[in-house]
Amino acid sequence: MTLLVVGGTRGIGREIAKKYADAGDSVVITGRHLGHAEEVAKEIGGDIRGIDLELSRPEAIAEALRDVDGVDGLVIAAIERDANTAKDYDLAAAQHLVTMKLVGYTEVIHTLLPRMSDEAAIVLFGGLAKERPYPGSTTVSTVNGGVSGLVHTLATELAPMRVNAIHPGIVGDSPFWSDKAAATEAVKARTPLGRNVAMDDIVDAVDFLLRNRSVNGIDLNVDGGWLLL
Repeated sequence: MTLLVVGGTRGIGREIAKKYADAGDSVVITGRHLGHAEEVAKEIGGDIRGIDLELSRPEAIAEALRDVDGVDGLVIAAIERDANTAKDYDLAAAQHLVTMKLVGYTEVIHTLLPRMSDEAAIVLFGGLAKERPYPGSTTVSTVNGGVSGLVHTLATELAPMRVNAIHPGIVGDSPFWSDKAAATEAVKARTPLGRNVAMDDIVDAVDFLLRNRSVNGIDLNVDGGWLLL
Protein backbone atom coordinates (compact mmCIF):
# COMPACT_ATOMS: atom_id res chain seq x y z
CA MET A 1 0.00 0.00 0.00
CA THR A 2 1.13 3.54 -0.75
CA LEU A 3 -0.36 6.07 1.67
CA LEU A 4 -0.18 9.87 1.55
CA VAL A 5 -0.84 11.65 4.84
CA VAL A 6 -1.30 15.39 4.40
CA GLY A 7 -0.45 16.91 7.76
CA GLY A 8 1.57 13.88 8.83
CA THR A 9 4.35 15.59 10.78
CA ARG A 10 2.74 15.83 14.21
CA GLY A 11 -0.10 14.67 16.38
CA ILE A 12 -2.67 12.31 14.90
CA GLY A 13 -1.32 12.61 11.36
CA ARG A 14 2.10 11.49 12.50
CA GLU A 15 0.64 8.53 14.40
CA ILE A 16 -1.26 7.44 11.29
CA ALA A 17 1.89 7.64 9.18
CA LYS A 18 3.89 5.72 11.79
CA LYS A 19 1.34 2.90 11.95
CA TYR A 20 1.60 2.24 8.23
CA ALA A 21 5.35 2.77 8.00
CA ASP A 22 5.86 0.32 10.87
CA ALA A 23 3.73 -2.20 8.96
CA GLY A 24 6.04 -1.94 5.95
CA ASP A 25 3.83 0.20 3.73
CA SER A 26 5.16 3.02 1.56
CA VAL A 27 4.22 6.35 3.16
CA VAL A 28 4.52 9.98 2.11
CA ILE A 29 3.91 12.72 4.67
CA THR A 30 3.54 16.44 4.13
CA GLY A 31 4.33 19.38 6.37
CA ARG A 32 3.93 23.08 5.94
CA HIS A 33 7.40 24.12 7.17
CA LEU A 34 10.37 23.80 4.84
CA GLY A 35 12.25 20.56 5.40
CA HIS A 36 10.32 19.57 8.53
CA ALA A 37 8.50 16.66 6.87
CA GLU A 38 11.83 15.17 5.79
CA GLU A 39 13.11 15.35 9.37
CA VAL A 40 10.00 13.65 10.73
CA ALA A 41 10.20 10.95 8.06
CA LYS A 42 13.75 10.14 9.17
CA GLU A 43 12.60 9.95 12.80
CA ILE A 44 9.78 7.53 11.94
CA GLY A 45 11.91 5.36 9.68
CA GLY A 46 10.91 2.72 7.16
CA ASP A 47 9.75 3.36 3.61
CA ILE A 48 8.64 6.92 4.26
CA ARG A 49 9.51 10.30 2.82
CA GLY A 50 8.46 13.86 3.52
CA ILE A 51 7.53 16.77 1.27
CA ASP A 52 6.60 20.39 1.86
CA LEU A 53 2.98 21.36 1.16
CA GLU A 54 0.86 24.31 2.26
CA LEU A 55 -2.90 23.74 1.90
CA SER A 56 -3.68 27.44 2.17
CA ARG A 57 -1.73 27.99 -1.08
CA PRO A 58 -3.74 25.75 -3.41
CA GLU A 59 -2.04 27.14 -6.51
CA ALA A 60 1.21 25.48 -5.37
CA ILE A 61 -0.22 22.06 -4.44
CA ALA A 62 0.18 20.43 -7.86
CA GLU A 63 3.88 21.25 -7.94
CA ALA A 64 4.38 20.03 -4.37
CA LEU A 65 2.82 16.66 -5.25
CA ARG A 66 4.51 16.25 -8.64
CA ASP A 67 6.57 13.22 -7.54
CA VAL A 68 3.79 11.41 -5.64
CA ASP A 69 2.35 8.54 -7.67
CA GLY A 70 0.40 5.31 -7.30
CA VAL A 71 -1.56 6.40 -4.23
CA ASP A 72 -3.79 3.71 -2.68
CA GLY A 73 -4.82 5.69 0.39
CA LEU A 74 -5.09 9.43 1.03
CA VAL A 75 -5.58 10.88 4.51
CA ILE A 76 -5.91 14.65 4.80
CA ALA A 77 -5.38 15.19 8.51
CA ALA A 78 -4.09 18.76 8.45
CA ILE A 79 -6.28 20.98 10.59
CA GLU A 80 -6.12 24.48 12.00
CA ARG A 81 -8.23 26.35 14.51
CA ASP A 82 -9.19 29.98 14.74
CA ALA A 83 -11.36 31.95 17.13
CA ASN A 84 -13.78 33.95 15.02
CA THR A 85 -17.19 35.47 15.58
CA ALA A 86 -19.63 37.37 13.39
CA LYS A 87 -19.35 40.37 15.72
CA ASP A 88 -15.55 40.53 15.64
CA TYR A 89 -14.89 38.98 12.28
CA ASP A 90 -11.28 38.38 11.29
CA LEU A 91 -11.61 38.22 7.53
CA ALA A 92 -8.04 37.14 6.85
CA ALA A 93 -8.22 34.30 9.37
CA ALA A 94 -11.54 33.13 7.95
CA GLN A 95 -10.28 33.18 4.38
CA HIS A 96 -7.16 31.26 5.41
CA LEU A 97 -9.13 28.49 7.13
CA VAL A 98 -11.75 28.15 4.40
CA THR A 99 -9.07 28.03 1.71
CA MET A 100 -7.01 25.50 3.62
CA LYS A 101 -9.73 23.08 4.62
CA LEU A 102 -12.08 23.20 1.65
CA VAL A 103 -10.21 24.50 -1.40
CA GLY A 104 -6.89 22.97 -0.32
CA TYR A 105 -8.41 19.58 0.50
CA THR A 106 -10.17 19.49 -2.87
CA GLU A 107 -7.09 20.58 -4.83
CA VAL A 108 -5.04 17.76 -3.29
CA ILE A 109 -7.66 15.27 -4.49
CA HIS A 110 -7.91 16.94 -7.91
CA THR A 111 -4.14 16.73 -8.33
CA LEU A 112 -3.85 13.08 -7.32
CA LEU A 113 -6.90 11.64 -9.09
CA PRO A 114 -5.06 10.56 -12.26
CA ARG A 115 -2.62 8.64 -10.04
CA MET A 116 -5.21 6.83 -7.93
CA SER A 117 -7.00 3.60 -8.81
CA ASP A 118 -10.70 2.87 -8.46
CA GLU A 119 -9.82 0.84 -5.35
CA ALA A 120 -8.25 3.83 -3.59
CA ALA A 121 -9.74 5.30 -0.41
CA ILE A 122 -9.77 8.87 0.88
CA VAL A 123 -10.28 9.99 4.49
CA LEU A 124 -10.83 13.66 5.31
CA PHE A 125 -10.64 15.18 8.79
CA GLY A 126 -13.48 17.36 9.98
CA GLY A 127 -14.48 18.02 13.57
CA LEU A 128 -17.43 17.96 15.95
CA ALA A 129 -17.74 21.74 16.04
CA LYS A 130 -20.01 21.20 13.04
CA GLU A 131 -22.62 19.81 15.44
CA ARG A 132 -21.59 21.35 18.74
CA PRO A 133 -20.54 24.95 18.04
CA TYR A 134 -19.06 27.18 20.71
CA PRO A 135 -18.40 30.92 20.99
CA GLY A 136 -15.68 31.70 18.48
CA SER A 137 -16.27 28.65 16.27
CA THR A 138 -18.03 30.54 13.47
CA THR A 139 -15.48 29.59 10.83
CA VAL A 140 -14.44 26.25 12.34
CA SER A 141 -18.03 25.00 12.54
CA THR A 142 -18.71 26.19 9.01
CA VAL A 143 -15.71 24.50 7.39
CA ASN A 144 -16.25 21.25 9.29
CA GLY A 145 -19.80 21.22 7.99
CA GLY A 146 -18.31 21.85 4.57
CA VAL A 147 -16.15 18.74 4.93
CA SER A 148 -19.36 16.71 5.31
CA GLY A 149 -20.74 18.22 2.13
CA LEU A 150 -17.45 17.58 0.35
CA VAL A 151 -17.45 13.91 1.35
CA HIS A 152 -20.99 13.37 0.13
CA THR A 153 -20.42 14.92 -3.27
CA LEU A 154 -17.02 13.29 -3.80
CA ALA A 155 -18.32 9.83 -2.88
CA THR A 156 -20.81 10.25 -5.71
CA GLU A 157 -18.50 11.93 -8.19
CA LEU A 158 -15.48 9.67 -7.70
CA ALA A 159 -17.28 6.32 -7.42
CA PRO A 160 -16.22 3.54 -7.13
CA MET A 161 -13.39 5.22 -5.23
CA ARG A 162 -14.40 5.56 -1.57
CA VAL A 163 -14.45 8.86 0.32
CA ASN A 164 -15.23 9.22 4.04
CA ALA A 165 -14.73 11.76 6.81
CA ILE A 166 -13.74 11.36 10.43
CA HIS A 167 -14.85 13.85 13.05
CA PRO A 168 -12.88 13.39 16.29
CA GLY A 169 -13.99 14.51 19.71
CA ILE A 170 -11.49 16.17 22.02
CA VAL A 171 -8.42 13.95 21.77
CA GLY A 172 -7.01 14.15 25.26
CA ASP A 173 -3.45 12.99 24.53
CA SER A 174 -2.97 14.99 21.31
CA PRO A 175 -0.42 17.83 21.35
CA PHE A 176 -3.16 20.48 21.19
CA TRP A 177 -5.20 19.16 24.14
CA SER A 178 -2.62 17.45 26.36
CA ASP A 179 -1.92 20.62 28.39
CA LYS A 180 -5.56 21.76 28.66
CA ALA A 181 -6.68 19.72 31.64
CA ALA A 182 -9.70 21.85 32.54
CA ALA A 183 -11.23 21.47 29.07
CA THR A 184 -10.49 17.76 28.73
CA GLU A 185 -11.82 16.97 32.20
CA ALA A 186 -15.03 18.87 31.49
CA VAL A 187 -15.59 16.85 28.32
CA LYS A 188 -14.70 13.59 30.07
CA ALA A 189 -17.37 14.29 32.69
CA ARG A 190 -19.99 14.63 29.95
CA THR A 191 -18.94 11.58 27.93
CA PRO A 192 -20.72 8.25 28.58
CA LEU A 193 -17.46 6.29 28.42
CA GLY A 194 -15.97 8.40 31.20
CA ARG A 195 -12.74 9.03 29.30
CA ASN A 196 -11.43 11.22 26.51
CA VAL A 197 -10.79 10.00 23.01
CA ALA A 198 -7.15 8.98 22.48
CA MET A 199 -4.97 9.30 19.40
CA ASP A 200 -4.88 5.51 19.11
CA ASP A 201 -8.68 5.53 18.81
CA ILE A 202 -8.52 7.95 15.89
CA VAL A 203 -5.74 6.02 14.16
CA ASP A 204 -7.79 2.82 14.46
CA ALA A 205 -10.87 4.53 13.03
CA VAL A 206 -8.91 5.93 10.09
CA ASP A 207 -7.50 2.47 9.41
CA PHE A 208 -11.06 1.09 9.38
CA LEU A 209 -12.19 3.73 6.88
CA LEU A 210 -9.23 3.00 4.63
CA ARG A 211 -9.67 -0.79 4.76
CA ASN A 212 -13.39 -1.48 4.75
CA ARG A 213 -14.53 -1.71 1.14
CA SER A 214 -18.22 -1.19 1.93
CA VAL A 215 -17.98 2.00 3.99
CA ASN A 216 -18.44 5.01 1.77
CA GLY A 217 -19.72 8.58 1.99
CA ILE A 218 -20.05 8.62 5.78
CA ASP A 219 -19.24 11.06 8.59
CA LEU A 220 -17.75 8.98 11.39
CA ASN A 221 -17.89 10.69 14.79
CA VAL A 222 -15.27 9.31 17.19
CA ASP A 223 -16.23 10.99 20.46
CA GLY A 224 -17.07 8.32 23.02
CA GLY A 225 -20.73 9.35 22.86
CA TRP A 226 -20.06 12.99 23.79
CA LEU A 227 -22.72 14.25 21.39
CA LEU A 228 -25.34 12.12 23.13
CA LEU A 229 -25.29 14.27 26.26
